[in-house]
Amino acid sequence: MKFTTASIALSAMAMIQKVSASSDFTALGVSYSPYTNAGDCKTASEVASDLAQLTDFSIIRLYGVDCSQVENVLAAKTSSQTIFQGIYYMDQIAAGVETISAAITSTGSSWDDFSTISVGNELVNSGSATVEQVSGYVTTARSALESAGYTGSVVAVDTFIAVIDNPGLCDISDYMAVNAHAYFDYNTAAADAGPWVLEQIQRVWYACGGDKSVTITETGWPSAGDTYGAAIPSLANQEAALSSIQDTCGSDVFLFSAFNNGWASPGAYDVEQYFGIIH
Repeated sequence: MKFTTASIALSAMAMIQKVSASSDFTALGVSYSPYTNAGDCKTASEVASDLAQLTDFSIIRLYGVDCSQVENVLAAKTSSQTIFQGIYYMDQIAAGVETISAAITSTGSSWDDFSTISVGNELVNSGSATVEQVSGYVTTARSALESAGYTGSVVAVDTFIAVIDNPGLCDISDYMAVNAHAYFDYNTAAADAGPWVLEQIQRVWYACGGDKSVTITETGWPSAGDTYGAAIPSLANQEAALSSIQDTCGSDVFLFSAFNNGWASPGAYDVEQYFGIIH
């Protein structure tokens, strides 16, 4: 068996101390976007102020390289934190690697400050690319990263259901990096978010034949928006969901997201702007 401890050792859950979602976060990491509510780039000092509130997390997930975010986060993070760094635009992979390299040089950092490089986000789920195309993107990225001196993990992030429906994605990444949000399951209430996320970890592990460990690179709960079946957005339910997730499989998940994303499109259920865990 190649589940991580938090993924399979259900008997160990009682040993994990329950924490409030408003403090003492125990998840592996958190996603961060460097944009103001108006969609402008945050300044270096604004990014530093944000990062000062994220010291509970050992890994910060970034989706792209725009807005000097790689340089600003490298400069602001603690020495014990690493970055799960995304390359977002598939027609700019080489340029993305060059931007990361330049940020390393300008901040006196190293590739050791990066735990993983991800290539794309939910490309198969959105219909933006086929499995074969994603494989090509990752191959291109690996080559550019190796030339730049990076020897760590490289993954393609997609949704849990995209991997289950397209197991060819299992062959592309060094480990499985998948997004899974309990809110979008019509039958799951906030208090049950943790067991639901754990189930998706197990489903992806089985879909990949038990050959790859699984990390949830996005999971959370909205604090506002539309009710969707048993899923009710509210601050109280967000806290219940985050506590459930962290208690059940916290060492395997990145919480989404550090702050509300006022710049984002509201989405079908008017929730996309309200996943921020720090208020």
